[in-house]
Formats: sequence, structure tokens, C-alpha cells
Amino acid sequence: MGHERLEDLLRRGFSRRSVLRVIALAGAGASLPFTSERSLAQLSDLGNRLPADAVKINANEFPEGPSARALSALADVARRGNRYQYAETSELVREAAKLESLAPDNFEVYPGSSLALQHAVIAFTSPTHGLVTAEPGYEAATEAAAFIGAPVTRVPLRADGAHDIQAMVAAGREKPTGLFYVCNPNNPTGTVTPRVEIEALIESKPEGSVVLLDEAYIHFCDEPPGVDLVRAGKDVVLLRTFSKIYGMAGLRAGFAVGRRDLLARAAAWKSGAMPVTAMAAAHAMLGEPELVAARKKGNTARRTQLQRFFDEHGYAYTPSVSNKLMVDARMPTKQVIDDLASRGIFVGRPWAVWPTHVRVSIGTADEMRRFQAAFLEVAGPGRAQG
Repeated sequence: MGHERLEDLLRRGFSRRSVLRVIALAGAGASLPFTSERSLAQLSDLGNRLPADAVKINANEFPEGPSARALSALADVARRGNRYQYAETSELVREAAKLESLAPDNFEVYPGSSLALQHAVIAFTSPTHGLVTAEPGYEAATEAAAFIGAPVTRVPLRADGAHDIQAMVAAGREKPTGLFYVCNPNNPTGTVTPRVEIEALIESKPEGSVVLLDEAYIHFCDEPPGVDLVRAGKDVVLLRTFSKIYGMAGLRAGFAVGRRDLLARAAAWKSGAMPVTAMAAAHAMLGEPELVAARKKGNTARRTQLQRFFDEHGYAYTPSVSNKLMVDARMPTKQVIDDLASRGIFVGRPWAVWPTHVRVSIGTADEMRRFQAAFLEVAGPGRAQG
């Protein structure tokens, strides 16, 4: 670690001992046991325990993979995999910048978005300036902050599943806050926080703090994305990933998008080249807006059918606009997870704050039918009284 980065950490209140944790998170965050996507996507890696015909709806993956165009680009660049091919990353950035009417230096490329999230936590939180986030929400930000010694404040979602922006701002003003984390649509609930409220957070947050707007699932809903906030020079960093609607969870490509001064603070912790296969595939899929629209439409239809099923059987669920939702099974979450797994159906991990809810990712139509049949066996159709 360079002298300037060490001085920056010490100036922000990190002890020399906690600096070692920052270095561990920055250098090995993808493999640490508490912040990795592998660990958070519980049951995602079952090894030999995963049946060939398993219904894997536990990690918010998209049931379709990269497009034919993306696979062709991937195969072509793989043949030249003996070279670093930095131009593949540059071309991806130029194309993304053109599509979003931003400058290339508004983009920082990452292998997915989780590492970008961790670097943002390092850049904008500290033992003296904490993190404010939603509960339940995606845990990577909170666990990374706690690991490096930054205070964490969890604010319950509103009854409609939106972030409680007023309460988050109030919490951020009670004690020094460096970062507000908003996943929109939210993980695990799939619920959306209206754009006007995101704007209210940015305008009313404490001076000097930053809003980290995680748009991993933005393509599934009709809410406007936040790129115009970046164009306006706001204190916001967006996270984007190709892991969801683009079907590239295993290939690893994503962006942090923001003002250059903000990106530079997080990017100071980056190292290494990006995987050229992912860069080429992502670049190819950016040129297929009709594919994204079709996938969104199909996901919406399958999600609507699942919600109709829960309505018919009297099970409450979060009003999702994404590719997952939380359903109240009215029995302990772990029991539901285990009982479904015994039937070859693998659903998401538990959130302690909602001890009877299960997160269900939207799979294929056949996977949804198999899940529904198994869910009634586990939770019981006789319980469906509303």
C-alpha cells in the first residue's frame, strides 16, 4: 500500500491495526468468508450436492445466459487469451459512456459490482464516519463496513418495501456518516424506492457524505436509472452489473459510475486487469437493447404468475418489481429452506430480521411451477387463509 493511501486512512481515523483489515478487504474481499457473493448467495455453490435437475432460484441469477452475439464475441477473444488485451475494457467503457451520454472517465470497470461496493465502503466510511443502510437489505455493504470498523446504522424498510429516506437522513445526521447505501430495486425484497425520494436523499444528506446507489436490478423495473444524477455532478456513485438481466453472473463484469473525483477515491484500491472474455461479452450485449427489453418482459410475466399463485393461496409477499421477492411462509425460514432443498428446490438465504420470510428468485416457467408445487408441500395449502 502506498504512503498516500496509508496517510489517508490514518487521517480518517483508522488505527494501524484497522488499516490491516482495510488491506485485507481491498486485496481479498472476493474471498473473505463474510462479504463474497459466493458466501452471500447461500447454497449457490453446492458442489456435488447439487442435483442435475435442481431448481436453483437462490442467487438472483437470470435463467438465460449470455446472448448468441455475446458468446461469439467471448469465443473470439478467448482465442487471443494469451494477451492482456486492455483495449477490450476501453472499448466497453466507450460504448457504455456513449449509451449513457457520459464521459468515459465517469466509469470504472470491475469484475461485477460487489468489489466496487467494497471499495466504496473503504473510500467513504471509516471509524469516524459510518454507513446508513436499509433492513433487510443486501448485506455486503454492512459487513464490509463492520469489518473495517465503520459504524453501521440499519433503518427498517417502510411497510411498502421502499427505503425510509426520511429516517435514513435523520440517522445520518445523528452521528457522522460517510455513506448511504441504497439498493434500488432492493435486494432481497425486490421493492423500489421512487426516484423523487432518491433525489430527496441526495439533496438532504449531510454535506460531504455520498450516496451509493446500487442499480444491479434496475433493468427489471420502470423506475428511471440514476445516470442523470451523475451528469448533474451529484454526490452519488452508481453500481451496475452484467450479472443479472444480462445473464453473466459467472463471467463477472460491472461498473461504478460517478464523478471522477469520487470514483478515484474508490478505484485507488483496484489492481489487476479485467477478464477479457467478460469484457467482450458485456460489450456485445450493450448493443442488444431489444434483448434486455424481451428479458424484462418475460421476467415480469413469470413474476406476475408467481405473485398470483401466492395470492390464490393466501401468502403475503413483498410487492416486487425485480427478479426476486420475499414471501412469508409463516414458518421458520431455515426449515423452509431445508425442506425445499430436500425436494431439489434451492431458494435464498435467511434474513434474521424477517424470520419466516424466504427469498425466491424468478427462474424459468418450469422452475416456477416446480417451486410452487414443492412450496405447498412444505408450507401447506391448508394454511392459505389470508
